[in-house]
Amino acid sequence: MLHLSEILLQHHDIATFEQLLEVVRQRAETEMFFRIDIKPPYPDTPANWEDQLEGAFVGIHSVTR
Repeated sequence: MLHLSEILLQHHDIATFEQLLEVVRQRAETEMFFRIDIKPPYPDTPANWEDQLEGAFVGIHSVTR
């Protein structure tokens, strides 16, 4: 199971929410489950950040930003 906190700990180079989405998309290729256990700390994190992260994990690209 992939945890969002695990991604944030492993990728200190992520500086924006968009970069985080890309990492989630990449990790979704090898993971079955995704748990959002922390809010991303980026200033550009949108109000619907949970929906966007879930969409990135399952491959839904139509989540409104």
